[in-house]
Amino acid sequence: MRKNFNPQDWLNQPTPQPKVTEQPTFNTDSQPDEVERIIQNIEANRTDITSTYSDWVNIGFAFSDEFGENGRTLFHRVSQFYPGYSAPECDKQFDNCLKSKGHGVSLKTFFYLAKDAGIDIAPPRSEKQDQRTFKSEKLNGSQSEYHQSENQEPEEMRHHNSNKEFGAFDSTIEKQTEDSYQMPTFPDSLFPELPEFLQKVVAVATSNEERDILLLGSLGAISACLPKVSGIYDGKRVYPNLFLFITAQASAGKGRLVHCRQLVNPIHKELREQAKLHKQHYELEMAEYNSKKGKEDGIEKPAKPPEKMLFIPANNSSTGAYQLLGDSDGRGLIFETEGDTLAHAFKSDYGNYSDGFRKAFHHETISYYRRTDREFVDIESPCLSTVLSGTPKQVSALIPNAENGLFSRFIFYFMNVRPVWKNVFASQTDNGLDDYFEALGNEFYELYKVIMQDEPRQFHLTADQQEQFNQFFGQIQEKYMNLQGLDYMATIRRLGLIAYRVSMIFSALRIMEMRHIKYDKNIGAFDSTTGEILSKSCQTGDTSKKLICEERDFQAALEMVKVLVKHSSKVFGELPQEESKPSRMNKKEKFLYALPYNFNRQKYLEVANTLSIPAKTAEGYITAFAKSGLVHRESQDNYINTSLEDIQDSTDAEDV
Repeated sequence: MRKNFNPQDWLNQPTPQPKVTEQPTFNTDSQPDEVERIIQNIEANRTDITSTYSDWVNIGFAFSDEFGENGRTLFHRVSQFYPGYSAPECDKQFDNCLKSKGHGVSLKTFFYLAKDAGIDIAPPRSEKQDQRTFKSEKLNGSQSEYHQSENQEPEEMRHHNSNKEFGAFDSTIEKQTEDSYQMPTFPDSLFPELPEFLQKVVAVATSNEERDILLLGSLGAISACLPKVSGIYDGKRVYPNLFLFITAQASAGKGRLVHCRQLVNPIHKELREQAKLHKQHYELEMAEYNSKKGKEDGIEKPAKPPEKMLFIPANNSSTGAYQLLGDSDGRGLIFETEGDTLAHAFKSDYGNYSDGFRKAFHHETISYYRRTDREFVDIESPCLSTVLSGTPKQVSALIPNAENGLFSRFIFYFMNVRPVWKNVFASQTDNGLDDYFEALGNEFYELYKVIMQDEPRQFHLTADQQEQFNQFFGQIQEKYMNLQGLDYMATIRRLGLIAYRVSMIFSALRIMEMRHIKYDKNIGAFDSTTGEILSKSCQTGDTSKKLICEERDFQAALEMVKVLVKHSSKVFGELPQEESKPSRMNKKEKFLYALPYNFNRQKYLEVANTLSIPAKTAEGYITAFAKSGLVHRESQDNYINTSLEDIQDSTDAEDV
């Protein structure tokens, strides 16, 4: 009976237009009786109202929330008319519904689905008096009237939280259109497996989206600060540096990203202090030079000291940015929470900026000409990280199209907009988030000093991990090649490198745990097992040049990719398109998403007809889908749409 969730079940369905009508509704005090009466009608008519996965799960959510364990029998009674009904699968799904939190589905969904299936849900005439409105369920402890259009689905029907048993993430889906459905968030199961430091970072999050951007933002910032950690990927040495873009509408909550900057701010301060001391020394040398100039022969003019820094300003020309990068030994971080800042710089100096970004991602040499010194400069093996946030329009301003390769180098995360008031007093910190992240920044700074004083470390995946890595990304590439075409292949391939780098960062942060590093504001970092002050000496602990990836860190990186590939696909589909290019969401992709989980030839021809796809073309699509594994031929004229399953089905392991 296994049903699978498809985020585009309702692709291209017209948005229902509200009508000013009144509809008989139900008193919340008598809801158990109303549900029982409606289920009796369903049983009498033998009507299946759970034909789609999302409807089935939403009914489970509604019953579990309203009735708890007592809703299990009701769930079975409603589910029994589905052709593939299985009592164990039904029990398993209801167990998951009971465990789920924050799904926001109420009995209004059940009433709506029953009515939509032709079931008479009107109360008996004697109970109809003055019952013209729904009473909304829990709004700040009070009730308000909710007028429901006869032909319009409840607002909650536009949302759906996917269950871990049916995918690799917990997510919310809004109106199921290409433009507005909600994007998945990282699964709850990911976070307990993270390094302890990152668990502290996300501990103050008040929503799934906020938790995700704190994780991604911290990874992006930290990636700029591990110059002594590297690995060999596709035969080339690579460092942990990441490019990140958090995109969302205004006021969606992406402002939390700014706190990730505080995690590495102590490193920036150290570099600026070094630059200040070098400048003071330079000024003394210049004073001595000027006093001797013309009096002594062979006096060499002192060279200007480098302007060392971690944070490279985005409101800069490409030459200025590259000069600052070069002054800091080729390492730096562009951290901008206003996407317009870098977008304006790109617009005024696009060719050079874009070229440098593309090269920096792969540590390829960046060359530029410094006019003031009339000097040609090469930055070899640059290590640049980027953390940006902005609106979807700012993404387009920064990356006009996907063709030049800059798009595929970024991690994209599209934040969901929650149309609810946020609890502004939900922070669990004693002195506010600034102090909290400042303390975390000091903690990471001590790890940074330990790493910088240790031997360089080379990161390795195990042989089993390497094999799984190749299989995992091979599957993703094949599926998205069939859906998005060649233009998206670069994104998939670079997501492989991104996953490798994320695993590298996780492994580097484990050093804090391997060495039992603790932090005290008076003495700095120390080993809690030996009492040794690590910031003064690094003669003990793990100084091996090899950094082997733990299995939990490897799996965590893959879990993140399962979600990020979908975010990148959404942003990719919204990029401006060349007139000669076909629509990103082409008919082939729409056809695949419109197919149910189980179908036969008659069904897929019906779906093709609704999309104006000729029968012969549809047959060709099915053949191509079967070859690439998007569709599985179970038996003669019996197909399974495997694209409705998660990219890498890990549910069997979770069920054990």
